[in-house]
Amino acid sequence: MSMEMTAWNALYRTMNAQDERRPFSRAALRRIAAFARPHRRRLVWFVVLSLVTAVLAVATPVLAGRAVNAIVAGAPLEIVVRLSALIAVIALVEAGLGLMARWLSASIGEGLILDLRTAVFDHVQRMPIAFFTRTRTGALVSRLNNDVIGAQRAFTDVLSNVVGNLAMLVLTLAVMVEISWQITLLALVLLPVFVLPARRMGARLARLRREAADHNAAMGTQMTERFSAPGAMLVKLFGRPARESAEFAARARRVRDIGVRTAMVQSAFVTALTLVSALALAVVYGLGGFYALRGTLDPGAVVALALLLTRLYAPLTSLAGARVEVMSALVSFERVFEVLDLKPMIADRPGARRVPDGPVSVEFDGVRFGYPSAEKVSLASLEEVAALDARGGAEVLHDVSFRVGPGRMVALVGSSGAGKSTIAQLLPRLYDVDAGAVRLAGVDVRDLSAESIRETVGMVTQDGHLFHESIRANLLLARPEAADEELWEALRRARLDGLVAALPDGLDTVVGERGYRLSGGERQRLTIARLLLARPQVVILDEATAHLDSTSEAAVQEALGEALAGRTAVVIAHRLSTVRAADLILVVEDGRIVERGAHAELLAAGGRYAELYRTQFDRPEQPSEPSEPSESSESSESSEPSALEPASR
Repeated sequence: MSMEMTAWNALYRTMNAQDERRPFSRAALRRIAAFARPHRRRLVWFVVLSLVTAVLAVATPVLAGRAVNAIVAGAPLEIVVRLSALIAVIALVEAGLGLMARWLSASIGEGLILDLRTAVFDHVQRMPIAFFTRTRTGALVSRLNNDVIGAQRAFTDVLSNVVGNLAMLVLTLAVMVEISWQITLLALVLLPVFVLPARRMGARLARLRREAADHNAAMGTQMTERFSAPGAMLVKLFGRPARESAEFAARARRVRDIGVRTAMVQSAFVTALTLVSALALAVVYGLGGFYALRGTLDPGAVVALALLLTRLYAPLTSLAGARVEVMSALVSFERVFEVLDLKPMIADRPGARRVPDGPVSVEFDGVRFGYPSAEKVSLASLEEVAALDARGGAEVLHDVSFRVGPGRMVALVGSSGAGKSTIAQLLPRLYDVDAGAVRLAGVDVRDLSAESIRETVGMVTQDGHLFHESIRANLLLARPEAADEELWEALRRARLDGLVAALPDGLDTVVGERGYRLSGGERQRLTIARLLLARPQVVILDEATAHLDSTSEAAVQEALGEALAGRTAVVIAHRLSTVRAADLILVVEDGRIVERGAHAELLAAGGRYAELYRTQFDRPEQPSEPSEPSESSESSESSEPSALEPASR
């Protein structure tokens, strides 16, 4: 390796290492060893090849020196040819071993990335919904990308750096001391002139790089938010394009200035160190030539020392920053372990069973629940805050009890924030209750397997979330093995087959980010089609027709009629006209069920339900003969058949 390449490598390693001074953790090292264990055979071969390569690297300058001595001494041509051929063979072997070592390094590193990413991804999937409501997605993705890659460097770059360079340093020093201890001492005296600037300039460039990364991240965030469909609409409606452009351009200019400054600092540094190395070589040739002319040193020894000089500076410079690199890798490992150490709050019990065959009832028995505090489900670093929010854990559901028989429907109504959606989220076990029990077919959901609950319970929420994938992919999320005929049947029952058939790509049409290429009603019907494809025995509808116009709501209600037919249903709705036919209506306020009964009974009681009904329809309702909603508010809804009528169940 040339002195210029050595300078660039020293600069790069110092720039990219995170100098975080923290003690080594034996527990962390044991966990790292556990991840390395599956790759231990390749690791051993990698170390062996690194050592052999170091020996060959030192052997070449020694042979070159002997060849020079043979030429100067007028030795037979055969000896010079043999030495030259041996140097060529060593070069070929060294190149081959280098390729093998690189393959081992890449396979170990990429294998470790696979293991770490898979472990983190699988672990995150087991985290409760509360984890995702608090965590910043970008910070979590960074753990799967930047920190995982930083961790694998411990087994590739750092390992080869320490093992290979340490072996090369020891061998080079031993050979140089044997040839001339005076010149070796001079080379070591000049080393600080080479190493110290690398450390100082590397730290300076690292600060510039972090500043540029911050500006690039800010630009990335601005582009991500402004280029999404809702973000672009918001800017067009309320934003100021000139101000947005000026803000973006200011950051871009700063990144440009940092780039120019970084390039100049790098060039100045490498030029200076290359000059220092040239001066060092001049000293070696000068002092070595002086000794050679006095007859105390062979000419070949001078050449060997000059060649060995690069073999000395390169490992010394790399090892000078080895501690920083090791610590940087450990920091990355610890950041990955932080995520892996978060315990999932929802997990299958040993011996978890399936939902019993046959009709499925739903039962809440004395349920009490409070959302978990941040310290139980999150990390400050993932929320990108200095300290976690200490609030949480307060009870939001108080002694909630009710039962829904197989094939029957219960409706949850009440004020916003009363606890209706919380009740719905406990049924598919997105959270666990603090007291009491939630049962499916008479079995506590905590005793059931997660897979069985997913097969039994289906849910449609008001946002109708879709992935930025094709219609086919979004449907197959419910049942990956479904055939196209089944997909079309689900779309037909959701009243969406005609629309999809008219699209140029049909089932392969990409719906866009969060399904924004579809209207609100079309998105909802597609999520209902997904539910129909899953064939759950229990259906939860959480404001499934909220924020829809009359026409879209009517189409969605028809699709809901198919979804609810013959199934046990839990329906949450603010529009009371959609729940009048429910077998049981529960009025929820402040986490308690304050009223229960059928529509007519609750109106006759004149309580909270009657108050909500009168407020919504803007006129009193006669208990004995309920009137239709006023034309100004609900006329378009009343003209359409309700999906929740008894015949639809």
